[in-house]
Amino acid sequence: MFSKLYSSATYGINAYLVEVETHFQAQVPTFTIVGLPDNAVKESRERVTAAIK
Repeated sequence: MFSKLYSSATYGINAYLVEVETHFQAQVPTFTIVGLPDNAVKESRERVTAAIK
């Protein structure tokens, strides 16, 4: 299943529109973060994995 949604992110006082695309399959659970993620995004891997389960 493919989904696309829009979210937002802040950097300093600026706000940015973020496009999020997902694709779910009945296989081994995994996910990939692409782009230029900072440390806060890298640390969210455990939270995202728990939310998917």
